[in-house]
Amino acid sequence: MTIPQPDWAQTFASAIWIAAPAACNIPAVTTLIDTERDLQRGLDALIRLDPRLQPVFALAGPLPLRRRPGGFAGLASIVVSQQLSTASAAAIWGRLSAALDPLDHAAMLQARTPKLKRIGLSGPKIRALKAIARAIRDGALDLGALADCPADDAHRMLTQVHGIGPWTADIYLLTCLGHADAWPAGDLALQEAARLALALETRPTTKEMGPLAEAWRPWRGVAARLLWTYYRALKGRSGAPVNPTKAG
Repeated sequence: MTIPQPDWAQTFASAIWIAAPAACNIPAVTTLIDTERDLQRGLDALIRLDPRLQPVFALAGPLPLRRRPGGFAGLASIVVSQQLSTASAAAIWGRLSAALDPLDHAAMLQARTPKLKRIGLSGPKIRALKAIARAIRDGALDLGALADCPADDAHRMLTQVHGIGPWTADIYLLTCLGHADAWPAGDLALQEAARLALALETRPTTKEMGPLAEAWRPWRGVAARLLWTYYRALKGRSGAPVNPTKAG
């Protein structure tokens, strides 16, 4: 198992069309991106929707395609890496993966809190991981079904679980499932990238980011990858998502 990299020009591929299950409120189809070909298809469609993004792409350059594993381990990796440097997150994740093998919800439920603290996990992260594990055990959270749901429904289903905030939910949808329409409106790097790309006077708030991206449906996830890559090219920084809060 490898540590998820918080670097971000991720997955947009194989436009897979799947009927939404009964767990989703809106009967619709979901587009998943799993290949570079699908990423390009989504990018072309996005630019047709909003030609202002053509010069953004010209500066950003090719969007890297990156994915991380899904399931409990994928979600746990996002929780573990929050508010940590890449090196610190990798070290803790390595110890956790070695201690809980396989790293699944059952192993997390059995793990004692003192052991998890010795590995390097904070109290809030332990509580969040155990809450997620209990939700999976009890059937309150079916991670496998989320890929069949529209991004907004999948986001709602995730955030109903204690310990999963909006940012965590959206990053899981984008990087672990490849939802083409997931939109992490609260991400600080994405907000700043939108300000720069669209020549806005001020950085849009989380609330303002929703209407701002409405015209980009069903490719808001592609827009997020484009803006992160643009920000990296413009600022010479990592372009990684930035969780606005510790509770994210």
